[in-house]
Amino acid sequence: MKRPAITDTTLRDAHQSLWATRMRSEDMVPILQHLDKVGYFSLEMWGGATFDVCIRYLNEDPWDRIRIIKKYVKQTPLQMLLRGQNIVGYTNYPDDVVVAFVDKAAECGIDIFRIFDALNDVRNLEVPVRAVKRTGKHVQACVVYTLSPVHTYEHYLETALRLQDMGADSICIKDMAGMISPYAAYELVSLFKEKLDVPIQLHTHYIGGMAIGACLKAVEAGVDVFDACSGPLAFGSSQPPVETLVRALQGTPWDTGLDLHHLFEISNYWEELRRRRGFERGVTRINDMKVFDHQVPGGMITNLVIQLEEQKALHRLNEVLEEIPRVREELGYPPLVTPTSQVVGTQAVLNVLLGERYKMVPQEVKDYVRGYYGRPPAPIKEEIKRLIIGDEEPITCRPADLLECRFEKMKEEIRDLAESDEDYITYALFPQIARKFFEYRKQLRTGEIQTVAETQKEAPPAQEKGKKQQAATPVVKSKTQQASREDGEMNVDDVKEFIRLIHEMDVNELHIETASMKVNIRKGVFEGSPRAFEGTAKIKPATEEIPLRSSGTPEPAPALEPAPAKRAANLVEVVAPMVGTFYRAPAPDAPPFVEVGSKVQKGDTLCIIEAMKLMNEIEAECAGEVVEILVENAEPVEYGQVLFLIAPEK
Repeated sequence: MKRPAITDTTLRDAHQSLWATRMRSEDMVPILQHLDKVGYFSLEMWGGATFDVCIRYLNEDPWDRIRIIKKYVKQTPLQMLLRGQNIVGYTNYPDDVVVAFVDKAAECGIDIFRIFDALNDVRNLEVPVRAVKRTGKHVQACVVYTLSPVHTYEHYLETALRLQDMGADSICIKDMAGMISPYAAYELVSLFKEKLDVPIQLHTHYIGGMAIGACLKAVEAGVDVFDACSGPLAFGSSQPPVETLVRALQGTPWDTGLDLHHLFEISNYWEELRRRRGFERGVTRINDMKVFDHQVPGGMITNLVIQLEEQKALHRLNEVLEEIPRVREELGYPPLVTPTSQVVGTQAVLNVLLGERYKMVPQEVKDYVRGYYGRPPAPIKEEIKRLIIGDEEPITCRPADLLECRFEKMKEEIRDLAESDEDYITYALFPQIARKFFEYRKQLRTGEIQTVAETQKEAPPAQEKGKKQQAATPVVKSKTQQASREDGEMNVDDVKEFIRLIHEMDVNELHIETASMKVNIRKGVFEGSPRAFEGTAKIKPATEEIPLRSSGTPEPAPALEPAPAKRAANLVEVVAPMVGTFYRAPAPDAPPFVEVGSKVQKGDTLCIIEAMKLMNEIEAECAGEVVEILVENAEPVEYGQVLFLIAPEK
């Protein structure tokens, strides 16, 4: 009887599920050689949300993470999660971008590509599977597991057989919500082992507490590999603990042969890191166990909490969890895994927060209904389809067939900041976020921004228990230092730069200090509100660097209220319906973007607010002329903040 092997998910899915993917590469390095000696089948350490978070929040190059880990891990294959035609993003990308990404990931050190499509639409796996096969790396194709009237064992087997025919080297049963029961795992693995010729792997989440039993029954049924993670990052919405499963199988025909003492040495490191960084334990709460009802996976729950906190509406979490199954049924029972988890989850959040179902529909939801994500498992309800896209007919072809190959064109757009082939791919995936990251990196290298750790030549102090993890804190050389001003004034651009910095860092408050000035900036008060900084602030030219440092429990900062601006009484205010990032939108008339003077009709898109990982179109509620735009492109905005002033048609 063959021993089962184990994939360790600590470096990717475990901290994505529990810690919002906030583990840094530097956190991983000290333990990598120990992980390499365990005897794991593979280390899942890249892909999924890690790519996005690296450039969006951690100011790390995700490609460097592969090279760093590969430097220390010599024996164990490195594995990534690839979202099919979505790659590591939330929408379909052209085929040339998919191929370029796979080629570069394989070159950098990825050995196993776990590839899935959220809808089990195998058409979306054709190009990534071919691309991986061409590199000679291992293709592990996924069958996404969920529960619905249309997700039967026959559906899963048919999907798995088609993936095997496409060239999959192994098949993974991907249970992202911890919904597979122990006996269902036994039956499905037994069916796959009987009908398929390739190895079978089980990926599940602890969430409601069934994962340990599911893994043990899958082992009895002959599963070749199962996923687990180190104890300090297990339980809750994460994977089951490897230590428990190894011990449970000791002395049986399925004994893994792994050294428990070595595993506990590794878990001691993760536990110390967890305490030092103030990360949470995996705990199964009643909301987690309700997964049996709402089927919301662990990573999605973590993101929902963060999103609702940003919208100052965490108290409405239960309402959202009740709305999600309703939206899911209306949209044809898509499995709740990225990106369809964002599609369903964000629509549910908007339905609850706005008080009217489908009053605002993000572009991604419209694209899903149009068929641009693939074929839904069941038909979308006709009344919902009409509400979202009217009489438009959804597409029936492979979605990527409609996408023009544009990788070479996108390279030209970022040649001013790109430093490598990897940079071009990063930009092709996340253009706006990548440009901000590249600009930040350039400022670091030119000395405009330095981290406090770099300045002091030492690591930042360890955090006290219970406090949130902080990002590396930059030291900004003020413009009064870089170029002396005769009038000794700090202008509004300087202050906006400080606002941008606090928005990009995981801190809630910054103190800016010079010998002649102290300014305290807090999120939720000043963030993204340029009107609060109209005019200038008198200061003496700085003679030293201005340190921006996070504060523990600060004194309340005095509010800076500008004099109320005089504006015509008949102007219509367009306000932000959510917290997010403001991006300009194409104009309905001649200019490329909505500008002051643009003529708009009711329902025209004025701008896009990126929030909850989706692009939300803000529409004009009346016809008229845009007379003022109060937000700069790529600036953060608060709920209720005025974005545009429109003079309505008479």
